[in-house]
Amino acid sequence: MYVRPAAAAAAAFLGFTLTLLGGTASYAATGPGTAAGTATGTGPGPAALGGPVVYAHRGASAYAPENTLDAIDLAIQMGFDWVENDVQRTKDGVLVVIHDDTLARTTDVEERFPGRAPWKVKDFTWAEISELDAGSWFGGEYAGASVPSLRQYLDRVQRNRQRLLLEIKKPELYPGIEEQTLKVLDDAGWLDARHVAQRLVVQSFSADSVRIVHGLRPDLVTAFLGTPTVADLPRYAEFTDRINPWHTTISADWVSAVHGLRGAHGKAMEVDTWIVDDAATARKVQAMGVDGIITNAPDVVRDAVGGY
Repeated sequence: MYVRPAAAAAAAFLGFTLTLLGGTASYAATGPGTAAGTATGTGPGPAALGGPVVYAHRGASAYAPENTLDAIDLAIQMGFDWVENDVQRTKDGVLVVIHDDTLARTTDVEERFPGRAPWKVKDFTWAEISELDAGSWFGGEYAGASVPSLRQYLDRVQRNRQRLLLEIKKPELYPGIEEQTLKVLDDAGWLDARHVAQRLVVQSFSADSVRIVHGLRPDLVTAFLGTPTVADLPRYAEFTDRINPWHTTISADWVSAVHGLRGAHGKAMEVDTWIVDDAATARKVQAMGVDGIITNAPDVVRDAVGGY
């Protein structure tokens, strides 16, 4: 297990609330046009292949400042190729990778711009944000780390040969962010057949946002973040492939109900749960049959459940 300084340990988990993301298991997209319905003959799931897929939430964020290039570099050093991030938009229209809609928790924006509270991402230009320190809050060894643009982040994930679970964060604040995200992905070479089939999943807490992405690019694998009722699941299966819930909201029966439906690509729907950072909970959700586990401490989860 990786160990970080005690001071960073306390700071790293500030802000990890119910607004956090989920993650997803690896998937080979089969193309659009298949209807939702009962799944049959789907073959072995991740458990049969050696355990749930483990996703490094905001990178290896228990050990490096979340959503930075340092965090995804550390994830690959630890052996994890799936990383998760959050996408928001600056005042001048640049997509950036940061979880909160304010810059205050994870940068030095209050010191740099003391008169501009509440320091919303959407109220700052990319030039201003790119100069902020996004590492010192976590630990002195990360002083000078920056908030990356989505393009910078994609280029680093590509260089590392990693795979990406991308969340469109708070799309109600950023009209048109779905189209813009797809354009940046396309410009970076992430919408070719290989990336779409094996290396990319797009998700959101907004069902409307997931539906928009599916409508624009029906070939993309998508995920909805939340825990719909069993009765509502067929409606989600029309436009998404995964349901990614908070781990305290699910049961084995609920997971089975999700698996019993075909998603937007005609495959059995999957469940990737979040945020699980301890061995006991990892084993508990594994026993429920989840396909993936989203975690700030991927090494802890991998050691507990044998995931990959």
